[in-house]
Amino acid sequence: MKPLFVCPVVYDLWTTENKYFIIFIGGEWDMEVKTSVRYYNNTPVRSRWDELNKKWWYSAVDIVFITTGSTNSRRYWNTYKSRHTEVSSICGQLKMKASDGKYYLTDVLDENGINILLMDISGTNKQEIVKWVKGLASPLDEESRARAYELYSNNYLDNISIGTIEGLIKIHKYLFEGLLPFAGKIRNKNISKGGFIFANCMYLPTILSDIEKMKEDTIEDIVKKYVEMNIAHPFMEGNGRATRIWIDLIIRKSLKKSIDWSKIDKKDYLMAMEESTTNITHIYELIKQALTDDIDNHELFMKGIDYSYYYEEIE
Repeated sequence: MKPLFVCPVVYDLWTTENKYFIIFIGGEWDMEVKTSVRYYNNTPVRSRWDELNKKWWYSAVDIVFITTGSTNSRRYWNTYKSRHTEVSSICGQLKMKASDGKYYLTDVLDENGINILLMDISGTNKQEIVKWVKGLASPLDEESRARAYELYSNNYLDNISIGTIEGLIKIHKYLFEGLLPFAGKIRNKNISKGGFIFANCMYLPTILSDIEKMKEDTIEDIVKKYVEMNIAHPFMEGNGRATRIWIDLIIRKSLKKSIDWSKIDKKDYLMAMEESTTNITHIYELIKQALTDDIDNHELFMKGIDYSYYYEEIE
C-alpha cells in the first residue's frame, strides 16, 4: 500500500451521486474515500474520510484559513509550498468541491501534515486546531456518521414508521449496531448531563408512549415533541444524533419541509436545547428559521449529518 502523497497524479472515479470516489495511485486501486465537511467554530473545512487508513484528509487551504484568517488563504498556501519544497512529503491531492460548485484537485493534509504545517505558519489558535483535529478521529463517530450518510442513500428509511418510538429505535440501531452494546435498546439506567437528570428509566415506557401520541400538525407541535424526546433521552448514548434524524423525518412527512441544520449555530443550538427543558421558545425559533422547502436536496441532508455530528464534538 503506497501512501497517498507519494504520487503526483491522482485520478478519481465518481459515482453518479458524487457520494464517494476511488483514488487511483501508481497503477493500483488503493482506497475508498467518503465525502464530508467538518466544522471548526462553524467554519466549514472540506474533508475526506480515508476508510482504509481510518483517518481524515483536510483541505490545506481551509486549514490555512482557520489558522491565519488570511483573506487569500489560497495564495498563502501556494507561497508556503514554494518556500517549503519538502511539503510534497506531507501533502496529497483529492478532488473537492469549490465555491463555484465544481470539483477540482485540491491539496490535502492528514493530521500529521497539519501538525507540521502549524509549526511553520502564524496563528493564535494553533493549539486549539491541533486538539480539534485529534478529537475528530473517534472510530465510533466516523463509522456511525458513514451509516447516517447511508440512511439517505439507500431505502432503509422507507421502512421507518415516522414519528414513532419503533422508528427511533430502528434509526439508533442502524447508526450504532456493533459500535455500542446498547444500540437500539431503551435504557434501563438513570442518566444525567450537566446536572440535569433525564427521565427516570422506570417510567420510560409510559413516557415514550405519551410522546409518540403527541401531535405533529405544526412546526410548534413537532418541536414540542422533539424537546420531550430529548428530555426522555431513551438511550444511554447517541440520543442527539438519532433524534435529529427522527425530527427531520417528521417534518418532511407532516410539513413537506426539512431543517437546514447548517443555519443553526452550534452554541445557539446547545444553549437552546438546555433552555428547552423549561422554555422551548429559543429552539423553536432556531428550527423554524432553518426550515426549507428543498426536501429532495441530497447534499442538504449530507450537510445536516455533518452539522449533527459537529454539535456532539467536545470543545
